[in-house]
Amino acid sequence: MKKRVWSAGIVVAALISLAGCGKESGRAVSEKAAASYPLPEPPVVVNCQPGVPGGRLVITEPGDPKTFNYITANESSSIDICRFMFWSLLNFDVPTQQVKPGLADGWTNSPDGRTWTFKLRKNLRWSDGAPLTADDVVFTWNDVIYNPKIDNVMRDPFIIHGKKFTITKVDDLTIKVVMPEIYAPFLAAFGAGVPIMPKHILEKSVADGTFSSAYGVNARPQDVVGSGPFRLKEYKPAQYTLLERNPYFCEVDGKGRRLPYFDDIVFTVVPDMNAMSLRFLSGESDVDDMIYPYEYDRFKAAAAGDRIKLLEPGAGLEMSFFWFNENTNVNPKTGAPYVAPRKLRWFRNVKFRQACSYAIDREAIIQSVFSGRAIPAYGFETPGNKKWFNPHVKKYPYDPARALALLKGIGIEKRNGDAFLTDADGNRIEFVLNTNTGNNAREKTAVLIVSDLQKLGMKVIFQPIEFNTLVSKIQDTYDYDCILMGLAPGTSADPSDGMNVLKSDGFTHFWFPREKAPSTDWEARIDQLMDAQIKTLDYAERKKDYDQVQEIMAEEQPFIFTVTPMYYAAVRSNIGNVRPTALSSYRATWNAEELYFQR
Repeated sequence: MKKRVWSAGIVVAALISLAGCGKESGRAVSEKAAASYPLPEPPVVVNCQPGVPGGRLVITEPGDPKTFNYITANESSSIDICRFMFWSLLNFDVPTQQVKPGLADGWTNSPDGRTWTFKLRKNLRWSDGAPLTADDVVFTWNDVIYNPKIDNVMRDPFIIHGKKFTITKVDDLTIKVVMPEIYAPFLAAFGAGVPIMPKHILEKSVADGTFSSAYGVNARPQDVVGSGPFRLKEYKPAQYTLLERNPYFCEVDGKGRRLPYFDDIVFTVVPDMNAMSLRFLSGESDVDDMIYPYEYDRFKAAAAGDRIKLLEPGAGLEMSFFWFNENTNVNPKTGAPYVAPRKLRWFRNVKFRQACSYAIDREAIIQSVFSGRAIPAYGFETPGNKKWFNPHVKKYPYDPARALALLKGIGIEKRNGDAFLTDADGNRIEFVLNTNTGNNAREKTAVLIVSDLQKLGMKVIFQPIEFNTLVSKIQDTYDYDCILMGLAPGTSADPSDGMNVLKSDGFTHFWFPREKAPSTDWEARIDQLMDAQIKTLDYAERKKDYDQVQEIMAEEQPFIFTVTPMYYAAVRSNIGNVRPTALSSYRATWNAEELYFQR
């Protein structure tokens, strides 16, 4: 599932000379050698401008990958890299939102709409040369995704009323999928949204219970096998990840030349988002997929020359928000509650959350952090998602007086002339706000949020921490009060992309993940609506249900949304086949296998 995921928001010459350092595979595949490997029958023919093979694409990243396992990855630092190494049954053309053939060359649907059959291409190969067959597809679903011992965010959207899809092998090239009910986003979600994994490499790790650590950052590159356009060649922590061309990749251009065009892609680790911009503007990287609005003028001036192109695809789908820890469970190791009872009473009270939303001066964030190039955000979708955005959700304009009135209604007020807020039991309203380091816009936003809440009389302690450490707090230890983060969109921009977040038992149901049963009536209602909207092919019915989901989220405020920035991207002016889109956080590199250096 191209689910919504955590968004985190070295000199090239030196990198080229680093052969032999780090975890190197020793493999090197020239374009000429790659052309000698047999193609699948038929290959995937891409409708792009025929390009020039060769060269290294340099991309900067503000952090190391946490894993190379696409099934368990749930943070952008990992998925930014994994997306190049794995492929799915079907492909997805992001700008047109069209599903196209991928590993499967064809597919059919039964008259009742519940049974799909996929036909794989002949002679498909994994990046190590082993055959890719129907056994791998069945293994991916039955042994990995649906395995209750393997935590992953892929599973959530594909369980309907507790029932799984039935995936079986018909023959070596044919897979049959039977759904418990009609599933509206099936082709985009199941077909194009789930990476297929190699049985011959990972079967043992599933059997011995080590799959979650398989394809870890300490793995040998030759053991990280996929079917995408690139494969892992070398990884050096805190410095870079190097991917090389996969000689067995199944795509060709109109002239029959095997893709990708680039020999390799290197992801260099930089301290923060500002460093990413500096590297690009100084010519040390080739693409910047996410340019913040406050950097627009600088990039616009640079684009006046002929070295770079500034891309302006429109409003993005990324969401920025903060939320409170509403986990009512106890730590099984210590027996202590994850959240102190007094704080839990505040955090789980809708009026407390609404008061915090009214307290946020979103216009100040827009002007101070994003140079006026953003709009206030109040709901689970942004205006960039024109097909599914509900503009009628409840709004929370800046109103500190209304915030204080809501708090007073639940016994939280300033007493005895104090300048600070206390609850009815005399506890001062005090908590810690975390966000990730390395994202200056997010850190500046957090500072403004802290200031706004402190003006109400709350004591808010701001503690930015490293991205992967923060993710561990969110999904492993649950050791936090309040967090400001973001969500990157799924590729299809379909409501099903948010199932892992919105469903109460979802892996990334942030405020209280993996609930055994909905902890509130409104969460139960969202569960019902999300289940209903995927069971009809009627767009109007789906839209009606999903509109209500957005309205509930806005009313209950489990996420307190901040603003929706206008994002931009930039590429070297000599990169061909760039098709920018606002429907992916990879605005310029979503089709990296088609990109090439013009000469």
